[in-house]
Amino acid sequence: MSRRGTIIAWALVAAWAVVIFLMSANTGDDLTSGEGLVAHVRAVLMAVQAAWLGTEVDIVSSIAHFCEYLVFGALLQHALGRSLSPRAALLAAIVAASVYGVTDEVHQLFVPGRACDPVDWLVDTAGAALGAVIAWLALRRRQAGPQA
Repeated sequence: MSRRGTIIAWALVAAWAVVIFLMSANTGDDLTSGEGLVAHVRAVLMAVQAAWLGTEVDIVSSIAHFCEYLVFGALLQHALGRSLSPRAALLAAIVAASVYGVTDEVHQLFVPGRACDPVDWLVDTAGAALGAVIAWLALRRRQAGPQA
């Protein structure tokens, strides 16, 4: 495995960790009444959710957490797999993403309008696990080579 590839893999992990941090740094007002792209996308998704499920339900936040960590788990699996066995990398990716999810929730304690939610951490961990498994399966398939 090339050194350059390893550096790129870890740079992608770091970049995505920054994306997650910045998303968590959005205040409650930024998300509900802000003018940025995130607020506009959230408003559209909330409108769809309200039309389909009613206003009492909020799955948009859980889906966002799941998707953020799905990508994070896959990136971690790829980067860790450059130096660990595939199974060790799989486990380490899930644990690392889950621990980062805990720090993400603690970070939100200090952001106005946000809260630390253990359910979000569970969703983060589930997303990371699926992302890591998908990356692990993709690696196994690639290593198996083309099927006849």
